[in-house]
Parts: sequence; C-alpha cells; structure tokens
Amino acid sequence: MAAATSTPTEFEENSNDDDKSEMNITNYLIVRPEKGGMLDLLRYLVWADIGSGVKFLESSEEGIMGGEAADHRWIILVSIIVRKIISLFGKPMECTGFVADFFLNLLFQNGGIMGLLLNFLQGKVVTPQRDTETFISTIGHLDGRMDLYRDENLLEQLDNSVSAEKIATEEIGNRALMDLCIMASKLAYENAKVVQSIVVQHWKMHFVEFYNCWNDFQKEMSTQVFILCDKPKDANLILISFRGTEPFDADDWGTDFDYSWYEIPKLGRVHMGFLEALGLGNRADTTTFHNHLQMKSTGFNHGYDGSGSLSSNTDSDMEENVGHKKFLSEKVKKTAYYAVRKKLKSMLMEHKNAKFVVTGHSLGGALAVLFPTVLVLHQQTDVMNRLLGVYTFGQPRIGNLQLAKFMEAHLKYPVPKYFRVVYSYDLVPRLPCDDKTFLYKHFGVCLYYNSLYVEQKLDEEPDPNFYGLRSVVLAHLNSVWELIRSFVVGYTHGPMYKESWFMVFARIMGLALPGIAAHCPTDYVNSVRLGKERVVRMSSF
Repeated sequence: MAAATSTPTEFEENSNDDDKSEMNITNYLIVRPEKGGMLDLLRYLVWADIGSGVKFLESSEEGIMGGEAADHRWIILVSIIVRKIISLFGKPMECTGFVADFFLNLLFQNGGIMGLLLNFLQGKVVTPQRDTETFISTIGHLDGRMDLYRDENLLEQLDNSVSAEKIATEEIGNRALMDLCIMASKLAYENAKVVQSIVVQHWKMHFVEFYNCWNDFQKEMSTQVFILCDKPKDANLILISFRGTEPFDADDWGTDFDYSWYEIPKLGRVHMGFLEALGLGNRADTTTFHNHLQMKSTGFNHGYDGSGSLSSNTDSDMEENVGHKKFLSEKVKKTAYYAVRKKLKSMLMEHKNAKFVVTGHSLGGALAVLFPTVLVLHQQTDVMNRLLGVYTFGQPRIGNLQLAKFMEAHLKYPVPKYFRVVYSYDLVPRLPCDDKTFLYKHFGVCLYYNSLYVEQKLDEEPDPNFYGLRSVVLAHLNSVWELIRSFVVGYTHGPMYKESWFMVFARIMGLALPGIAAHCPTDYVNSVRLGKERVVRMSSF
C-alpha cells in the first residue's frame, strides 16, 4: 500500500517555537446579528462608523474592526441581515419542517394519497414514528434513491487495488467511490436506524456507529456523523460522513451565512461556526478555541510528540487539567471531532490495510474537509498517512488563502486527495462571499457540473459570488430548464432518475430561489452518475 506523503510546511518546521509567540496570535472577528439595530447597520455601511460597528462586531484587535471589517462591511451587512431574517423565521421553519416530515412520511408509509384515503376508510392508517427505520427525512423524500450505482464494482475494486498498490481505474473506481460518497452524504440526513438499515441491507457493508454530537455554542446535539466500513474484518475502506445543512434548521443556515472567523497561528483563518460544529470552541469564550486548536501552549496532549501514533493514549487523556482547571468535560468528549477521531484511530489499528475517506454535503462538506485540517494541526501523522481522500458536495468556504495553501500541501501531494463537487448555480459553495481581496477562499480540485451534467475540472466554479444582473438572470433561466428537465429525465436516462413530486415542487420553488433549489442532493447524485467527462485521477486505495 502506497504511503501518503506531504510537503513540509511552516507549521511543522516551526513547531518547537516558544509558547509565548503562539499566545500572542489569537485574532478573531465575531459577527453578532442579534446586537445593534438597523440604524447602526446603516451608519456602519455608509460612513464606516466604528462606534456603530462595535455594537454587532467583536474582534481581538481594533485594527481589524477599522480595517478589514470596514473594507468589507457591505458583505458583513448582507450576512447580518440574512441571519436576522433566518433567526426571525427560526421557529416557523422548525414547525414547518416538523409538519413537512410528518406529512411526507404519512403519505409514504400509507402508499400515497389514494392509499392514505383507503387506509383511513378502513381504519388502518399507519402513523409515522420518528427515529424509526421507516421514518425518512425531507432530503430522503426529495431523492428516494438508496442503492449504490455500482456497488459490486466498488467492493471488487477495493479488494484489488489495496493488494496491487495502484491508482483506482477511472471508469470503475472513481465513479463508484464518488457515488458511495454522495450517497453516504445524502444518507447522513437520516436517523441512525435508517442509516444502519441502508448500509447493511442495501449496500452490504458494515455499519459502525452513528453520532449525535454536542455543539457548545448552540447548547445542543446539533452535529451528526456516521461511520461505516466495507466489511467487518480486514476492511479496506473506512468512510466518515457528516450531515449537512438541514432544510428547515435555522441554526444550520445561520452557520452557512456567518462571517465570523478565528485565526489559528501558522495555519490561517477558519470559519468560526464550522469550528463550533466540530466541537472545537465556543465564541462566548474565545479562549476555548485556543484550548482546542493551540494545544502546545495549553499542555493538553494531542499528539504533539510529533508522531501522531495510532497507539498513543491521547484520546484517553481528555480530562487533564488545562491551566489549573478541567477544560474537557463529558460533553466535550461527545463533540464530533473528538468522538470521530477516537473511533477512527481505533479502527485504523484494527484494520491494518484500511484507508479512510471523509465526505459530506453542504455544511457536512465543510466539516468533512475541516476534520483532516485539524488532524494535520494536531500532527496526527499516522492517521493522515491513511487518508484516501476527502469528497465534498455543495460545500461552503471554510477559511482564507493561507489556510488553503497550508492544506494543499497535505491534500494535493503526491496525488490529489481533496475533491470538491459543485453543481451549476448552487448558492452554498458561493458562501461566505469572496472576491479578489476577500477573506474566504476555496481550495482543492473543483469538479464543476453544469445543468447538462457535463464535468469540468476547475480551480474555481464559474460565477463564484452570484454578483451582477447577468448571473441572476442566467440562474433563473437555468432553473426554468431544470424544472422542464425534471419531467423528462426519467425517460431520457432511465427510471432511477425519475424525480419525485416533492422534488418537482422544489424545482418550482427554485424559480424564485434558484441557488437554493440547485443545492438539493438530487443533482449531485445525477452529476456523479451521468457526468459526461471523467478528467480526474483519484488517489490510490
């Protein structure tokens, strides 16, 4: 099995710098839409009034408030307004989602409208029960496909490629592995019992565990992730799939539109909301980010012996005293990063030939690429040597250009390991907004699919910010085409591509909000399965 290598970085070369230098670099910017009023926003936007800005902005340095934040204050203004609107409709969104889930499952479990009517007349109506094997999420009703596209070829390819130490073949390995990743990303929206049922009964793989993980900022178990492997013994592939933005979850959408960031010394600036979702800090106390992300200066053992050994006991030391107080509580142990890392290290020791893949759609894609980023930060070398790849779908930006360059040194050489799939006018990959001088930047290989499912390998997707009248007009025209296509795709490409009535309804909604409708997993599944040009060689199994 070919060992993964990486180019030395400034972080590794200077890992023995004194603690004081790290402590001095703790820059951050927090956008608090709940603070200040519309008049304050107007003053800050038009006159760059710092006094008004500080009412809804918090930063580590005054220079950030008057410099970078002021220069990009119009984007911050958009972020604040959108998040205020999302927060205002938070409860209605939650209630709508509850009703929609129940109604969709009521129809599904009773055989549609006619079946429900018949069962009602016979007194045999099936009442949906949440968190059961038959209760499907809204995302699941948008796209009801459960089976893998080429599951038998994928398993055969896994067995052959590990022993042969070769790059997966383009037509079989790449397409099958990407299909597994998008299907796993879609499956992550389901409850634990549905996930286990699909993995075991449909995919014939081994279900490992489903996690509901703690977000200390939101004070709830709001991050979900599951793990599977291709077989229970001597596995070749371990897959980690993070749940993405749920359609009716205001907190998820608020995180996507958040502009807040935290700077990790020598690595770069990272989206604060995504760090919180992984369980790596809480903006209510910014020192928590330092405790999690700059461990060398805290004395907390995260593998800073430089080896990142799989057999190290770092994950059993979570209750060490940090700065004369217990920092990691039982809740912190249940956060996504720590829970998944502990299980992953255990599985890599158990399955000696296995490599692992991390994947996710939307917010899940951001967490999928951030997870190995923090593994690199914590110098988990032995773990990262077993990384096969990161595959994200409709993923928002997670950090700045410095972070991009840092991670490309670990995920690009000797072969690309990070692939970011973007479909057409999907809005979420364009968040948070970016321009030539702006903070947030994408990195990795972009596999862009247009609405004809033609694939291009690009550095950045077209129209990266939806700026200008031209982009808006083209996005709306494209949504009209997607609606027309939804009625014929089942005939042109086969029954498995026939879209549900609920997906057609989403297409109709997309006439007004094309960037949101294009974000549905349906088009990402179709892109992987119908992509007309295969231009990328994936990393070796």
